[in-house]
Amino acid sequence: MSELISQWNGKAGEAKVSHNRESRWKQAWRNIDTYLLLVPGLLLLLLFKYTPMYGVLIAFQDYNIFDGITGSEWVGLEQFRKLTQSSEFMQVFMNTLLISVYKIVLLFPIPILIALLLNEIRFSAFKRTIQTIIYMPHFLSWVIISGLFMTILSPSDGLVNAVIHWFGGESIRFFMDNHIFRSVIVFTAGWKEIGWNAIIFIAALASVEQEQYEAASIDGANRLQQMWHISLPGIVPTIILMLILRLGMVLDAGTEQILTMYNPTVYASGDVIGTFVYRTGLGKMDYSFSTAVGLFNSVVGFILVISGNGLSKKLLNRSIW
Repeated sequence: MSELISQWNGKAGEAKVSHNRESRWKQAWRNIDTYLLLVPGLLLLLLFKYTPMYGVLIAFQDYNIFDGITGSEWVGLEQFRKLTQSSEFMQVFMNTLLISVYKIVLLFPIPILIALLLNEIRFSAFKRTIQTIIYMPHFLSWVIISGLFMTILSPSDGLVNAVIHWFGGESIRFFMDNHIFRSVIVFTAGWKEIGWNAIIFIAALASVEQEQYEAASIDGANRLQQMWHISLPGIVPTIILMLILRLGMVLDAGTEQILTMYNPTVYASGDVIGTFVYRTGLGKMDYSFSTAVGLFNSVVGFILVISGNGLSKKLLNRSIW
């Protein structure tokens, strides 16, 4: 009797799985027009994101532009051996880490603070004006911003050095001093992107339930206490998400920004992985080595995202996946 029951349950389970599978296919077919809308996006993703991955093979070859990928000599991990033994790359790697850490430590909290403060402004016209002003630099290219700050910080006739001269000081060569150049990079990056980055946190604050503020007000909490105990905890998931994503870009210290600002005199402090790849790949035509550096950059970024997500899940019980 028990064998018959088990056979019956087994057949019933198989029939249920088959029915669910069939119903999913029917449901997909009924919404075929919606699925077709995914096709252009998937094709673009395949064409511009996955197809170029074929070029990663260059990192394992002694690539010759005339022989192509199929005709170039295969050298295995030789390019990565050169990478680990290159004193120049070690300097570039440290520059990248330092600039990225400075940007995370000094710039990441500021958009959060701006969002919290703007959330407390009740005069909507003033709030919109402030938002517009701090968003505008984001829409300027780094070429324009570089020219702007090179004019302002010029050692001969720049506004900043004019003020320094007025107080009896000497001119500072902001773009030619290895002790100052990193500070210029971090400051200009913050000036351009802080307001734009605050948008995400402002949107997150809009999802916090207003009833919590009303209840806290009834209990006697002032605005600062409401900000600390309601607003900030309400956007913690967004903060963690943005921090994890930022960790994945640690080795991307702002290539476009630095390319428009640096020069050979500040390579020792300002040359980062992105600019190094640009110089070695296009300048010295060492495509295999520059591809190996780029692959190293991507692998480290991937590991940092996975590690950051796992650490956040373990310590804070919050994660992206």
